[in-house]
Formats: sequence, structure tokens, C-alpha cells
Amino acid sequence: MASPRTIEIVKSTVPFLEEHGNQITEIFYQNMFSEHPELLDIFNETNQKLGRQQSALASTVLAAAKHLEKLAVLLPEVTQIAHKHRALQILPEHYPIVGKHILGAIKEVLGDAANDDVINAWAEAYDDIAGVFIHVEEDMYAKAMWSGFATFKVTDKTITGTDIAAFTVEPADTEQAIDLSTMSLSAGQYITVKTDPEDTAHLALRHYSLCSANTDNGIQFAVRRDNRNGHHGLVSNHLHDHVEVGDTILLSAPAGDFVLTPALIEQNEVPLVLISAGVGVTPVLAMLEAQIQANPARPIIWAYACQNSEYHAFAERVDALLSDAQQVEKHCFYFEEGQLLDETWLKALPKPADVYVCGSMAFMDSMIDGLLALKHGEDTVHYEPFGPKMSLKSA
Repeated sequence: MASPRTIEIVKSTVPFLEEHGNQITEIFYQNMFSEHPELLDIFNETNQKLGRQQSALASTVLAAAKHLEKLAVLLPEVTQIAHKHRALQILPEHYPIVGKHILGAIKEVLGDAANDDVINAWAEAYDDIAGVFIHVEEDMYAKAMWSGFATFKVTDKTITGTDIAAFTVEPADTEQAIDLSTMSLSAGQYITVKTDPEDTAHLALRHYSLCSANTDNGIQFAVRRDNRNGHHGLVSNHLHDHVEVGDTILLSAPAGDFVLTPALIEQNEVPLVLISAGVGVTPVLAMLEAQIQANPARPIIWAYACQNSEYHAFAERVDALLSDAQQVEKHCFYFEEGQLLDETWLKALPKPADVYVCGSMAFMDSMIDGLLALKHGEDTVHYEPFGPKMSLKSA
């Protein structure tokens, strides 16, 4: 644990971090990638361009500075980030590189105020913070269903909702004997795909949610073609246009803590509320399937939003699952027709309820703010945005 003097100095920099955190992280990434371009094979270029990664890192650094003497209170956030790190294969040897450039960015932005005491305090604090992440990730690596990135063969590819491709893959790794029948996936987890698209000099890694926890036919995940607002999704377009049945892809083992636990599935008193938009339907679809297969008596409220009926993903599969539920409400919102999933609708939700939400960053902001304003407890609102999670959280 950091010394009392270190804690005092680091905490004194909190106002500075609150004002200049994003500037520090922007400089950090610029300098780190300049010296270590190979790390561009790991980090999401889209999140970099949109500023999401910088914002998420700034929030993480600020939270660590505020709670340095009791980092355990940040364990839920550390665990969320550690899942991403394990999925991306970020290793202990990467942490000194990050530390060097974090300290360099702090010194560059702080200027003359970054005296030896401040830099030494932050160096000690960073070692503590990195140690927490390395310890948590070590356990995750040990428990992973397979090591590194393994080869899988595509056995099915289906387009649903106009712009979403649902893939089914089976193990095809000659070095690892991966037996899916012995593995237990959790509804809500994601896998990570490693690709080598033609449009970039770097490898590209992306997380995609499982749309089923059932592995009888293989691992199932879905990918939305990301061509909105002038953006051309590097990996999503590669998977849509160049990966077909019979091809092989590289996946790291399922990860994530946005999951529907067996304890929650088994109880009937508190309704399960599943709210999603667009391709955010994928993890909550897996949750719906798991809930109904294990306990169809639990009350379920299903809400899904998208552009219009043509973009409605997995419609037939959802209807088939809901037909087996004993108590269910189904709500669909097509925003091109003026149907909005907003706070007005949220007001009708029962309390207490176990609420799971997934969608774009803007959708998540709206849903989380609305649910908390309506006094749904933070421990009952679970969410998974398609972007860095800490960018949605206040430090």
C-alpha cells in the first residue's frame, strides 16, 4: 500500500486531474503509440478516434487517485476493466510501458508543478494500481476456458435485422484441445475476435457479445455492420464481407461480468427487465434464453428499440422464447415511427426489478440516468455499453 505521504501528494493532484484528465490521457496515448506502435494491435482505433478510450482512462486514473488508500472500493470497476484486458491478452509486461507514459504525460501537462515529489508519489501509486490489476487478471488468465487466441471454424452465418450477422463457430485449433461440451458459458459474456483487415497495417481486436450461452452447436455471437454517421467499422465490415462459412477466425476465451447469474435466474419474486437497442440485443437475448430455459415462471419484461421493423434483429427467435414464458410483457420501439424508449416508459417499470440494459453509449446514458432518477438502486441496474465502460461512470 502507498505511504501516507504518497497518498497525500496524489490526492492533492485530484483537482488538476479533474480539469486536465483527458488532456493527460490524450498525450499518454500519443506518446505510447509513437514509442510502441505494436500496441496499436491491441487498442481499439475507433474508441481512440472518438475519445472514448481517453475519457475512460481519465475516469479510471481519477478514481484511483481519489481512493488510493482504499483501492478495494474500486474492485467492481477494476474487475470490469480486467475482463477486457484478459480478453485482449494484456499481460504484466505491458504495465511498465503504460506507467512510463502515464507519468510522462502527467509531467508534460503539469509542467513546473510536477516536481520530484509529485512524480515519485505517482510512480509509487501507479505500482499499487498496476499491482491490483495484475493480481485480478492473473486469476482470470488461470480460469480462462482456453489460452490466448484459438482457431475456430465458421459453421453458420445468418443475417438478421438488415445489418447484423450472427456467427456460429466450432473449435478448429490443432494445438489446444477445446471441448465446448465441458465448458459453461454465462449469458451476457462476450468473445474477442482477432482479425487482420486489409484496410490497416495493424491487427484489429474487437469484443462481440454471445447471443446464446448454449454450446451444443458451437459458440454463437453477433456483429453489427458499423457504417453509421460517416464511420466505417474496420472489423465489423471485414467480418460481414470477408468471413464466410468454412473460414477460420481467431477468438480469445469468453469474458465479462455483465451476466445473468444462476441465483438471479432461480428466483421468481423480482421481475427480470431486459432493455436493449440495436445490436445491444445480443447479450440480453442470451439472458432471455437462459432465464426461460431454466425458470420460465419468472416475470419478464422485454423492451427493444431500433430504427424500424426491417432493422429488428432476432425477432422470430425472441418471439419463440417469449412464447415459453409464463409471465411476459413485450415492448418494441421503432424510433423512425416516433416510438421512443424513454423515461416516460421507464416510469411504468415495477420496483424492485433486476434491470439489464445494453446498447450504444448514448442509449446507455439515457437509460442509466432515467433508471437512477426513478430510484432504481444502482445494485439492480446492470449494463454493458459497446464502448469503454468507465467513460459512462463518474469517478
